[in-house]
Amino acid sequence: MKARGKAFPGEGGTPGQAGFSAPGFSGNGGSVAVLSEENATQSPTQSHTEDRKSPPKYGFSVAGSGYKVMDRGGRIRCNFQDMGMNTRQTMAHVKNNKTGSSGIPIKIVTNLFGLWLPENWHLYQYHVEFSPELESRRLRLALLYSHAQFQLKAKVFDGATLFLMDKLENHVTELSCETRRGETVKITIRLIHQLPSSSPTCIQFLNIIFKKLLKKLSMHQIGRNFYSPSDPIEIPQHKLTLWPGFAISVGQFENKVMLCADVSHKVLRNENVLEFMTSLYNRVDLARFAESCEKELLGLIVLTRYNNKTYRVDDIEWSVKPTDTFKKRDGTEISYEDYYKQQYDIIITDLNQPMLVSQLKNKRGSSTVEPRVALLVPEFCYLTGLSSRATTDFRLLKDLAQETHLTPERRQQRLSRLADNIQRNKDARLELETWGLQLGCQVSLTGRVVTTEKILMRDSIMPMNAGDWFRDMRDVRTLGVVPLGNWLVVVSNRNSELAHNLVNCLKRVGGPMGFHMEYPKFLQVQDSPVAFVRALQRNVNPELQLVLCVLPSNQKDCYDSIKKYLTLEHPVPSQCVLARTLSKQGMLMSVATKIAMQIICKLGGELWAVDIPLKSLMVVGIDVNKDAVNKGHSVVGFVASTNVKLTRWFSRCMLQNSGANMADCLKICMEGALSQWQKCNGGQLPARIIVYRDGVGDGQLKMVVDYEVPQLLSVLSECRGDHRPKLSMIVVRKKCHLRFFTEANRGLENPPIGTIIDTEATRPEWYDFFLISQLARQGTVNPTHYNVVYDNNGLKPEHMQRLTYKMCHLYYNWPGLIRVPAPCQYANKLTFLVGQSIHQEPNLELADKLFYL
Repeated sequence: MKARGKAFPGEGGTPGQAGFSAPGFSGNGGSVAVLSEENATQSPTQSHTEDRKSPPKYGFSVAGSGYKVMDRGGRIRCNFQDMGMNTRQTMAHVKNNKTGSSGIPIKIVTNLFGLWLPENWHLYQYHVEFSPELESRRLRLALLYSHAQFQLKAKVFDGATLFLMDKLENHVTELSCETRRGETVKITIRLIHQLPSSSPTCIQFLNIIFKKLLKKLSMHQIGRNFYSPSDPIEIPQHKLTLWPGFAISVGQFENKVMLCADVSHKVLRNENVLEFMTSLYNRVDLARFAESCEKELLGLIVLTRYNNKTYRVDDIEWSVKPTDTFKKRDGTEISYEDYYKQQYDIIITDLNQPMLVSQLKNKRGSSTVEPRVALLVPEFCYLTGLSSRATTDFRLLKDLAQETHLTPERRQQRLSRLADNIQRNKDARLELETWGLQLGCQVSLTGRVVTTEKILMRDSIMPMNAGDWFRDMRDVRTLGVVPLGNWLVVVSNRNSELAHNLVNCLKRVGGPMGFHMEYPKFLQVQDSPVAFVRALQRNVNPELQLVLCVLPSNQKDCYDSIKKYLTLEHPVPSQCVLARTLSKQGMLMSVATKIAMQIICKLGGELWAVDIPLKSLMVVGIDVNKDAVNKGHSVVGFVASTNVKLTRWFSRCMLQNSGANMADCLKICMEGALSQWQKCNGGQLPARIIVYRDGVGDGQLKMVVDYEVPQLLSVLSECRGDHRPKLSMIVVRKKCHLRFFTEANRGLENPPIGTIIDTEATRPEWYDFFLISQLARQGTVNPTHYNVVYDNNGLKPEHMQRLTYKMCHLYYNWPGLIRVPAPCQYANKLTFLVGQSIHQEPNLELADKLFYL
């Protein structure tokens, strides 16, 4: 692929020189080859002008042309790797029973719908061969379906694999037919599998059936979910439109196959890419326009409303215009302008705009190795999601939340309406009946609410107040603090008064918390990142305990420069705070309390604890994030407890290629954590290690079990002594479609915090459970799913669940309950700091402090 933003040699210079003129985009263009399904191996240089020295090495395809660019659900793909992972069978202590017993029973309503199948229902999978072989998938379908025995059968055929609900008489069936050209074709149909309803292939097949049902309800698939463009929700004050929709999936749950349906929304901006580019052109310098445009657009997802499909913007083809031509499948040439007029009856108004490039996935089984791309007209592409500027707009987010954060009652109404529509729609109902399926009622089950935890402070025990004890923090003494005597405050000249007010408030709130601090040294500098860094270079020394910077704005490069210097070159804990935050009326004491808590942690202190019955226990949290600058690199965060109270932590962060195996990285981190534990515990090793692994995507469970767990075990096997630590690995999933409600006050409400679900909604082949550990003040609470993939600790399910709930109390950046265990959230904060600001491994001198809060 050519360098972004630069014209090909011989085409007339850079994009700016090509003559961008609002509202049009002018420049020299050439015709571009369009590669369809049949000519995908054609050289993309054939229709380019011959004077180009380095033509692009990809084939082109027109978005929405009708040429199949990727499979949208009509093809059966057995890639449900997670479904084939039966981890429970290796754990004898939970093989027969994985449910807990303590707590108060509570009736739970779910968003699961029963799916009734006839007794002994099977799906028969056949492999179909044609002799001679036929390239056209459409022809293969037509020839097979032309036989009378298939016309009335429930069937799905993708050109190679045939699925039937009724078994054919013979194991191998041979048929013969004739094409329009008079050529005789022999069809051999061979039975491969007889699949029960619980098999991964059958589950995936049922998912495809329900996708067809939603299409019959006039819903459009965008990504994985389905939306209704005909029922938009307008938010005119922010120029946004919401498409309501659903996320659905069929799965094998504890006792039966069920449908999970959840409400989803697609956020669309009422602004097309051409309007965005024109607005940007009017705001930035001409010489920087191309660079600014690509910085804003590349990587974004756009929606083409003429076919309701989404694409990612991978490049901008400045040299190609709508007046350029491409070759159609039949070999004739047509301009993009005429194509869209003929195909969709839409007119391109700006003929000088460049084209957007979206790289497509090669079709499965395709022999071509060249990347396939679609050329998109900016005028017809609408931006999806929120811009970075919009995510900081409080009013916008508040107005958006009113429509998307549905209460349990409103969510239930939407789900009931979906079920009714499926039952009432004639075509949808017929599709279900054809396959012998019937959609049942919503499923209810029984959960348990465990007792609340007491928060242990230095001289007192705090009762938990609805999962939030922030107001109590000012009046109690924290568990352990390090006095702050030698510290530095760096502030811009115009914000000096705000900084002094903050220090005075810190001293006031610190006293009752048992946190003693001396008055700091103040440095006043100019409002620039360079001035802040130069002040640090002149004044930071090894004896300094903390640097506090009052930033004049949320300019990212200023924050990044400070954090890089103080975590890489001269490791000193640092605290940054925006001047705007300090200027809010009536908020300074609350802000100071929050900052004081963070400073205590960054100095190596401890705020609170909960009762941990297990002694000599190490708890680990692992998370993975992308590096915002180094594309193709990921940031691995590893945070492990170093004391028996689980209040002190060892943090390590490593960078690696995204495609590389993480096992070796985890081995290094675990060795460092065990060494630190021994250093803090008189040379002894922990008796148990429980690892909470966050950041595991769909299909990655096998990688965790087959590669990561063995590497961690290899570290433990190398430990000296008779009592080697025992290991448990728990995969943490924050994103799941399952929702739980409880009946109260003649309606539905969120279940109380501490609710555990470990029956019916869980999976039979996994040792898993759901936990609601946070207070949802708005909308519907989202449960967290825990899957124990390895466990030789032998803890009872009840003890594993209670320990997990306890760990959700120990995140010191928020005095309350959170969704995931504290070490997972610490690892997330660490990887975010490194991936967004530092882009290198932090200095290990800071490893024993929570410097990233």
